[in-house]
Amino acid sequence: MAEWWYNHVTGEVEEGPQSLGIDRDGPFATREEAERAPEIAAERARRWAAEDASDD
Repeated sequence: MAEWWYNHVTGEVEEGPQSLGIDRDGPFATREEAERAPEIAAERARRWAAEDASDD
């Protein structure tokens, strides 16, 4: 089963870890999910910020 990675330096999706770990996000189960990596990261950041705000 292939793993997909999003390289946030180049903006490219990679099949398997091809670039340095610091430059990529993943793994993702599908290419489509990896393509959405920036959106997924933003959604998670908003969710974590909301959780932190509710802890106050």
